Amino acid sequence: MTSNDVIYDKIHFRHDSKWSGRLGPAEGGGMLLCVACVIEMLESDDIASVRKSFALSGISGVLKCSPGALRELLRQDHGVSLRFITSLLEMLHTTEVAVTLEKVEQVLVLLLLELQSDLSFHFVLDQIHRQLSDQLSLKSFIPTFNFLGSLMEAVPNVGQSLVTQYVPLLEHLCSAWLYPDERLKASVLCVWLKLFGAAGGLTAHSLPTAIRDRVCMLLLQTLANASSPQLINKSIGLLWLLVQQGDAVSVLMNTPSNQIMCDDNQNIPISSSQNQEQQSPEQCHLPLILKKLLLSGDDALQVTSTKCIASILAHSPSQYSAAIIKADIPEFLFDRVASTRSDLLLWSVYSCLLLLVEDPLFFSQCHSVYGIESLVRSLKEALQLTDLDVSKQGLLLLAEILERQPPSVHLFPSVPGFVAVLEAVLAGVSTSCLLVATQAVSAASSLFRLNHQSRPVQYRALKLLVESITNRISELPLPSSAHRKNSGSLKKLDPCNLFSRSEGFLLQALVCFQAACRLAEECASEPVLKENTFTAPSKQNQAQESLECLCQCLLSCCDSVWIPIVVRMSECTPNSQMLQFFYSILSSQFTLLPALMPVFANKMASSHFYRLALEHKVLFCAGDRNPHLNASCCGFLQKLSMCLLSQSDTAFASHQHDAEEVENILLHSLPSLSCRLLDWPSLLCESPGLQLCDYKGPRATQYCVVIILHLAMQHGDRLLPDQTVFSSVVWLLCSVQEQGSCTLPPSVLRCALQLLAVTQDKSTSLDGARLNCISKVLSSYQSFSSLYTHHPALLHFICRYQELAHKFGPLVLELWLTRKGHNTGEELTMAEEGQDAGPDTEVMEMLSVLEKYPAVILTLLDMVCTKEASLAERALVVLEGVLCNQQDYVADLCAALMSALLQALQKLSVENVGHGLGQGSTTEVNSLPLVLRLLCVTHARESPPSFYSKMDGMHFKLLYHVCNIAGRLNPNNTESLVPALNYLYCCLNMSPPLCTDRAVSMLLSNSGLIEQLQTVLSSSSAPSLSLSAGPPSALLCCSHLLLSSLITLQHAHSTQVQKSISWSLDAAVQRILLQKRNIDNLLLVSYLKLLQALLNVDLTSRVVSMSTGPGLVGSRPLTVEDGALYPLGSRGAQCLSTVLSGLLLQKHELLLRASVNCLGSLLGFLQRRSPTTAKYVVCQPWSRFCLSCLLSSGESCLLHPAILRLIRLVSCYTHFTCQSNQLLQQGSTAVQWEPDLVQVMDTVERRGVKELSQEATQALGQLLAEIQSGVSHPPPTEELKQRVRSMMESLRPPPPTESCSSSLPSNILYPKVQVIVTHSRSQSALNT
Repeated sequence: MTSNDVIYDKIHFRHDSKWSGRLGPAEGGGMLLCVACVIEMLESDDIASVRKSFALSGISGVLKCSPGALRELLRQDHGVSLRFITSLLEMLHTTEVAVTLEKVEQVLVLLLLELQSDLSFHFVLDQIHRQLSDQLSLKSFIPTFNFLGSLMEAVPNVGQSLVTQYVPLLEHLCSAWLYPDERLKASVLCVWLKLFGAAGGLTAHSLPTAIRDRVCMLLLQTLANASSPQLINKSIGLLWLLVQQGDAVSVLMNTPSNQIMCDDNQNIPISSSQNQEQQSPEQCHLPLILKKLLLSGDDALQVTSTKCIASILAHSPSQYSAAIIKADIPEFLFDRVASTRSDLLLWSVYSCLLLLVEDPLFFSQCHSVYGIESLVRSLKEALQLTDLDVSKQGLLLLAEILERQPPSVHLFPSVPGFVAVLEAVLAGVSTSCLLVATQAVSAASSLFRLNHQSRPVQYRALKLLVESITNRISELPLPSSAHRKNSGSLKKLDPCNLFSRSEGFLLQALVCFQAACRLAEECASEPVLKENTFTAPSKQNQAQESLECLCQCLLSCCDSVWIPIVVRMSECTPNSQMLQFFYSILSSQFTLLPALMPVFANKMASSHFYRLALEHKVLFCAGDRNPHLNASCCGFLQKLSMCLLSQSDTAFASHQHDAEEVENILLHSLPSLSCRLLDWPSLLCESPGLQLCDYKGPRATQYCVVIILHLAMQHGDRLLPDQTVFSSVVWLLCSVQEQGSCTLPPSVLRCALQLLAVTQDKSTSLDGARLNCISKVLSSYQSFSSLYTHHPALLHFICRYQELAHKFGPLVLELWLTRKGHNTGEELTMAEEGQDAGPDTEVMEMLSVLEKYPAVILTLLDMVCTKEASLAERALVVLEGVLCNQQDYVADLCAALMSALLQALQKLSVENVGHGLGQGSTTEVNSLPLVLRLLCVTHARESPPSFYSKMDGMHFKLLYHVCNIAGRLNPNNTESLVPALNYLYCCLNMSPPLCTDRAVSMLLSNSGLIEQLQTVLSSSSAPSLSLSAGPPSALLCCSHLLLSSLITLQHAHSTQVQKSISWSLDAAVQRILLQKRNIDNLLLVSYLKLLQALLNVDLTSRVVSMSTGPGLVGSRPLTVEDGALYPLGSRGAQCLSTVLSGLLLQKHELLLRASVNCLGSLLGFLQRRSPTTAKYVVCQPWSRFCLSCLLSSGESCLLHPAILRLIRLVSCYTHFTCQSNQLLQQGSTAVQWEPDLVQVMDTVERRGVKELSQEATQALGQLLAEIQSGVSHPPPTEELKQRVRSMMESLRPPPPTESCSSSLPSNILYPKVQVIVTHSRSQSALNT
């Protein structure tokens, strides 16, 4: 026998060998075991506990290591098996050694599992029942109860047998529960724990009601009086199992306190009637017991008790929550969350409170006010834990409290409390887990309620929360278009995938953003909240803590982040609920910041939001589906449309009735408009018949479609092809006209008319019937201006059809010119920066209209003649623009205008016979200045061949009428005199020599014109008259120019003069000399032009009777030199030369040219009258200094045509003066012109001949030709001559060389067109 054998040698010899065997692993030889020896040792009182324990250890080892071996031995005799079991059961009562008892319990359980016999199980239960029935000491049953609990845990079927076949045994267990020993109670509770937990709690459902109710009673008594931790833990464990059953919960919650507090030794029966009776919450004792457990320091007890509360509430919150709330358990739960970091306890408490907040009593007893601070503090801790479920549960609880809190009770009366909860929500939004962030956003949605806002409202904190959510939105991993086809299957396979969580977060964020917008709207409606009266008095705080700052944040976030993301999400996976909140948010923006809505609305419309919203209505709202989404879409479309109409249609904005009418049409028609865009043409072509209301019914739906088509197309979103829109709108207008009983609302007709105008280019022209129908529709309104829209397309549409142009063309043109369109952002920016925004948009558009429809020109001319000043002025600007910009048909245009202008002048002459011409009567418009201005521009643009051929006809008649009008005008009527004199000057200056003789003869024979010129010149020549008191500069300038032309042409043709004009040469020279700084440059040019003309005719002309004074010719008797130069005199010649040199140094373009021309005429006059004086003028140092200054002013000035002519003059007249004075030594005092020529040639060679303008090339060629001809003095060197020849060859063939003694061409100063445009357009400025 080995040391491991289980054999008792003293008695083993008596036993049959069949009860012995070597059992155990074969490789170790096994262990020799005698079942009979084991049984006798266990039954004998003389055997030591150590030996019994050894034997039990052996048996246990065999049962564990060799399953089935012991069963084979015991199968030989069933009685031996039962005797073995009985001896083990007896040991549970007799053995006091804990180690031995533990092994007995272990072997007994293993043995029963080994036998796997129902008879054995029943035998054990029968034995235990018999022992309890024999009234043995219950204290000794502790091991038995422990064994029974272990057996039910190992063999769940035992529990089922107990509840079905051994009810008396269960009653004994209940009786044993009453024993005062807590160790015994704990062992009994162990049995009940295993029983109620067997088979997942299914066994407990078969338990008799009476037994279950008694167990509930005993458990409550035990919980009320238990003191040992073991008993409390087992009791609370059993309670957790019981509260899983609804019936047990009913018993536990309806047991009154007086029964629970009875003596434990009393066995109180519970009748069924008492069990069903509902006790008042104050009598229920279980909540008090649970509250006591919550106060314990054991986290496990707190967790279990909290779970028990949650389980009780889960069965029937409405029935049991009142008792728990009135027991103040919520306060204890809030205290627990504030003092623990256990994630399990936090989750349990959060879950329990979530069930409690469903009862309004929770809020009426102010538990939310009491616990909100603790909850916020615990949330901040929970968000730092690794268990994300705890954070989710806590944020869910916060959201529920915020959502259910009655508005009358404020959770955050002070700012710190509100800021604390907002910080907790911010932390949740910022967490990395999307599910937690989603729950945090849900809490934020409730936090945005008005009753949760502190005073003052923390707009800056709310703005920070909005921005945080927006930033989180921008980081979402959204699906791309590639996932669109697979998005549905992905969601079905894995509802928790990343894209699904992103979509869930976005949906909740939209709810939150909508709540923020709603809060802003509510605050805006309350003046106290809008002003935020109690904000700290700091400018920075007031700016940040303002409602406007929050609204701007909402609009900015919506525009930059929310709209792009939601649109992208809807393109991949459209979601009706998400779109409902999205369109509601967009609608709110129109209320928050009305001032910024025009820009926002334009951006929405230009981003195809009309199409987007309408497609979503078709997708989700057709067939009366998703009414909330339909309402959101319609609200957005209505506000968008009203905003766009108010800013684009001035008539709409000014007529309240029109606005209400459109709003009613949209309000009642948009909800039913859920058909596809492709079905809209058929909808517009339906004939709905008579309807009683203008904004309800099928016809109103057609009106709604027209409005939307117009607004969408206005912003670049063509919902339908242009041809389809055009034909459909035409059909609608004809249908309304034929019906006759109803008229289109003005706002709808405006939209329809605009649609026709915009789509006309890609559509066929209207036939007679339809055009007549549209004309009738437009004529049915008393005021066409109420239908007018300031858009180029409408202008083209009306002018395109003769019938429409005849009826409405003048009015449309008038409205077009009087109403300014909206400036674009680019134009506004250019205006702010001071840049030239280019031609007037209205004028440029009119030019394109006139190009297509020339007949409109006559309408514009009629406007110039008959309309008020501002409108006539704009019409004139248009006509001037046409004349200046058109090249193709300018001849025909000028011919038509000339004829019309002649008629206008004739009419004006006739109408003004009775009163002063150009003054206008009290009822007539003074259009003469504008007609004359237009005549000037038309004359300037007419081609010379046309002028030549018509000078004898129409042009001569025009000249005649203008000449007569100018002579009859009041001298103070500068507005008309300036263009009249300007026209006369242009005719003389631009006419060919064959025609000018008749023209100058007619002008000089008109005494009224001569007197008019005399009046103007006399008023400017008075020596005591200041410049400001004289005639306007423009009038004086035109008079000088006209007089200079008359002098030149009269001298050329020897025309007879009936009356001369008196003019003071002395006053003119003195004014130029002494007041040149105060004289306008153009006026100076005109003075020089007049002096040039007079000098060219040697200051003797029949047209002008000149007077002089001592300032020019000196005192009498005159010297020989003064007499030769009379009336200028030598002193006058020197003064005039000095003046011209000074004007040259100003380098003004016109002055430079005029000064050179006048200087040339002066030198010619001096050369003819007094060569000595001419030599003096040319050779004086001042002349050389002036030329040097000009030549040193840079290459651009050096190669200026006027400077080249000046060099030519100097070289030419140096030669003349030297020839006339033979005593003068060559080069002694002559001006050295050769260095100047060399400098010019060096500059030309450096820049290249091709860089010179045509005029500069001509002037250079003339200079070089004279040098080459040898007229210059001193003569050039051979080297210079060679350079001159080379440069001459590189130049274009120069024009014929002109004599230096003759004056330079007059057109050098004034190019033909430039002078007219300059004087006509500068009239207003010159008048001042």
